[in-house]
Amino acid sequence: MVQTKSAGFKAGVQDYRLTYYTPDYTPKDTDLLACFRMTPQPGVPPEECAAAVAAESSTGTWTTVWTDGLTDLDRYKGRCYNVEPVPGEDNQYFCFVAYPLDLFEEGSITNVLTSLVGNVFGFKALRALRLEDIRFPVAFIKTCAGNPHGITVERDLLNKYGRPLLGCTIKPKLGLSAKNYGRAVYECLRGGLDFTKDDENINSQPFMRWRDRFLFVQEAIEKAQAETNEVKGHYLNVTAGTCEEMLERAEFAKEIKTPIIMHDFLTGGFTANTTLSKWCRKNGVLLHIHRAMHAVIDRQKNHGIHFRVLAKCLRLSGGDHLHSGTVVGKLEGDRAGTLGFVDLMREDYVEEDRSRGVFFTQDYASLPGTMPVASGGIHVWHMPALVEIFGDDSCLQFGGGTLGHPWGNAPGATANRVALEACVQARNEGRSLAREGNDVLREAGKWSPELAAALDLWKEIKFEFDTVDTL
Repeated sequence: MVQTKSAGFKAGVQDYRLTYYTPDYTPKDTDLLACFRMTPQPGVPPEECAAAVAAESSTGTWTTVWTDGLTDLDRYKGRCYNVEPVPGEDNQYFCFVAYPLDLFEEGSITNVLTSLVGNVFGFKALRALRLEDIRFPVAFIKTCAGNPHGITVERDLLNKYGRPLLGCTIKPKLGLSAKNYGRAVYECLRGGLDFTKDDENINSQPFMRWRDRFLFVQEAIEKAQAETNEVKGHYLNVTAGTCEEMLERAEFAKEIKTPIIMHDFLTGGFTANTTLSKWCRKNGVLLHIHRAMHAVIDRQKNHGIHFRVLAKCLRLSGGDHLHSGTVVGKLEGDRAGTLGFVDLMREDYVEEDRSRGVFFTQDYASLPGTMPVASGGIHVWHMPALVEIFGDDSCLQFGGGTLGHPWGNAPGATANRVALEACVQARNEGRSLAREGNDVLREAGKWSPELAAALDLWKEIKFEFDTVDTL
């Protein structure tokens, strides 16, 4: 077989950096920007490795191809425009890549992630790769529906202002019958909580099918509302094996007039989540988002996707609440980093701040904010720190810290509500919760026997371990 050369096409393999490393490039306002933490294999120059990341996540491949001549590569290629050594780390670099907006389908977080964290993460020239941050251009954000309602609308729907919301995950996670599950929900809500919650792995198992759970839980909500004269809710998990089943459960939740439903956005997938978020906006139902599987993706410092990226993507895909760690509880969470991505969840405009892990200034162009949910190993002694760290626009969820109260669920809920109200009042009076928080709780415990019992039970319980994913 005789091969002929095409005019203008030079077959063969060439360095990625000849095409995709452009340090003189100035990113456009319409570019999607990404910061990767990369660890090259020994002997691979960082500029070549960074160019490979830009190429393999956009238009490039390992060899020249004649079809490059059928398109305008300068218009569509990703460009690595900066490479920086990671301070304090050996052979790690921050690689900054600009992607033209035309590379991504409008409003599709699924498509963005398929490009940025696709095959390139298995590239042999890389020992490890982590997506640290994304700057979404306003032009892309305006194609996303975003959260179904947002913080302001949720507060109006619930008629609750001036304090964090209080929640509780029903325990044990698995094994309760639907009726006993509903009983636990009722006790927590009548005791003073705003919400209770399905845990992430409650779907529709043999011991408790979803329809039975929904009905008994809604009965508990309505009874607690009648007794307390407060709006109550329970995050009914509609995550299912198919999108059709997910929407069937959401429709039933709407039919019984429950105010909020829940989705596991990572295990369920971004396509399912965006579909559900749009349904929630159309039907006036709040959407709580659990982050099950996140630590598989985000906990390791040198490989994966940082949670701040997942939080940004969720805000564009849609979710009124999102679990965000606690800093002080049993789950991983660096304080500065947590505050950085909490701002990225709630605020309309966030400035670049490397000290909090924010690599890009992000303008959300009035996209509704997501309420951070602090959950995981927290109890009444953590309340002052939680109020100080997360502020009013948050939801504080005490699972074991409610259900583990020596007198039962309702007293456990009352203890948390009294602790919260005492801390908010002290803060509003100008007292420092960092210095005086424990005194505030002890003073409140003098007139609340439920709080006093909780303070005595958990006075020695701490979760003091080194953070793996530090800034």
